[in-house]
Amino acid sequence: MNRRNFIQSSIAATAAATLPLSVQGEHHGKIKQTRTNPIALSTYSLWRFRNDALRDLHKCIDLASEFGFDGIELLLYQFEQNDLLSNSYVQSLKRHAALLGLPLCGMSTHQGFVTPDREKRQRNIDLTISQLELCGRLGIPAMRVNTGRWGTSGSFDELMANKGKEPPLDGYTDDDGFPWVIEAFEKCLPTAEKLGVVMGLENHWGLGLTAEGVMRIVDTVDSPWLQVTLDTGNFLENRDAQLEALAPHAYFVQAKTYYGGGQWYELDIDYPKIAQMLHKHDYRGWVSLEFEGMEDYRTAIPKSLELLRNAFSYSP
Repeated sequence: MNRRNFIQSSIAATAAATLPLSVQGEHHGKIKQTRTNPIALSTYSLWRFRNDALRDLHKCIDLASEFGFDGIELLLYQFEQNDLLSNSYVQSLKRHAALLGLPLCGMSTHQGFVTPDREKRQRNIDLTISQLELCGRLGIPAMRVNTGRWGTSGSFDELMANKGKEPPLDGYTDDDGFPWVIEAFEKCLPTAEKLGVVMGLENHWGLGLTAEGVMRIVDTVDSPWLQVTLDTGNFLENRDAQLEALAPHAYFVQAKTYYGGGQWYELDIDYPKIAQMLHKHDYRGWVSLEFEGMEDYRTAIPKSLELLRNAFSYSP
């Protein structure tokens, strides 16, 4: 089985149990059906690194059920350190989501391999392997990963002001960083395969800032266990062409909305167009909402769900 067939069969198997189905009527004696990609809520949409009242993952799962989502993507940063050490707590999340009929479909993690310090890279490899093991314990099939970045920006605000671009460390170039990242992910592959967790490299900052950078890593590693997490809001230049470049390789999709205006920037994203682009490549997998606007989540998240539900409807 080639890599593309493996990916599509994995997506179909993961999504099949939760893919919403609505009957639209009959046509020449046959039932006409419309499907939508399953829509998940990223818990990041609620906590946002600043709302302590919504850090609790059990509460986030409750709200996702209340709003009508099909699944949950967990943000690893929302785990307290004691939670990660407690198998009882970890398993309680899986049980809680199952009771509400919500699959834990993904986890967003952070790691950094863009450094000439081999020991630091190894610590991040070990970190990523431990994150894969956590996904395995939770039954999560997809894990968002990053390349990391050079860290030469004075702050994240400065990085955003520069559209995610930052200079390499003195004496180095981006070309020096790609082999470090590739080697790191290759060392994580055996664990990913053993546990059945696909790493999805996101178009984020660092060496994943561009579609070309993401695919340079994914193509070189050349494994079904390292694929692409496509984020609709992280290309700040030449967005349409870059999304199109990643669409055939997407294993997981994160969809940004900005009701009430964005914190660092706001994008006008044409979701029917993006859905059409992904469906052209037979994408049937998860679309996870990452709400980044300033409007109250109690109104903005239901509007976002309706937007995505309508955009990602299609006839099989």
